[in-house]
Amino acid sequence: MIPEPAPNTITRPYRGLSVQEVDVPLTELELVPYLLGREVYRRTDFLVLRNRAETAVVAVRKASTDPLFSPVVEARVLAGPEQVVSLHAPETDVGNATALARTALAHRRDGARAYVVQGRFEHINFIWEPTPVRIRVTEVVPPEPPKLFAMAEQVIAFDEDLPPIELVLDAVDIRALAAANPASQYLLPCRGSGVDLGGDVTFLDTRPAERQDWLMIGCERSLQFHRHFYGDEPPRADICPRRRAAEDELTLAKCCLLERGLEVDGRTAVVPWGSNLDEVRVALRSLTGVGRFDAVAVT
Repeated sequence: MIPEPAPNTITRPYRGLSVQEVDVPLTELELVPYLLGREVYRRTDFLVLRNRAETAVVAVRKASTDPLFSPVVEARVLAGPEQVVSLHAPETDVGNATALARTALAHRRDGARAYVVQGRFEHINFIWEPTPVRIRVTEVVPPEPPKLFAMAEQVIAFDEDLPPIELVLDAVDIRALAAANPASQYLLPCRGSGVDLGGDVTFLDTRPAERQDWLMIGCERSLQFHRHFYGDEPPRADICPRRRAAEDELTLAKCCLLERGLEVDGRTAVVPWGSNLDEVRVALRSLTGVGRFDAVAVT
């Protein structure tokens, strides 16, 4: 028996969906006998059937996947016209689950279960009960947008194996830390974090010639550098994104002590401070249960 799809189901690849115009009512009673015995392409798993302004989504099982075409031996109407929303969204990549979910949820309708989207290049796909996976991205600002968040957005835009993902920024704001820890002079890790904090600002990566009476806003690696440069530890406001991980939320964070690879601890995936797109991609795949990964930590 054909099972009901899980939430977030899309056709992968979308060539597994066939769009047909029919002249029969779009009901289980009419469609199942109409489809049984009819040939479909061996890769077809779902049908979008249209009768004038109405649309239905049907799952089919074929006699075989060996020949180019094979007769339908089982059909299940997943959603009739009252449960389908049809959309024309020319900018949507219908091979990407996150893009499909965003388009669908922007046109959410009570009672709808399937959203059929005609998108970029006129390609068509559907998404079943879109329910994006929420992932918190913990990152330091400024700069804005923060780099790790922007990289995660890039990954979900091109990785078509990922489920729909909703990225939520959890910002570690240097300005807020400075306001909560007022000082006449601040030491920041690098010039890339340059920001007006209302006091003198010095950057550790320039290796100032003289030790000053500053408050460090930095991470554990910055503290190690400071000990090496000046032989002591200054007062510090910690910016470590990893320390903000929550056990009840999927979290993507970065850590200065991790130089390459990936670490996964429960519902948190940690990438290096200078991570690349592939490391971020593997982290998101790990959090969503897509594929396997090999964790490599170099400190």
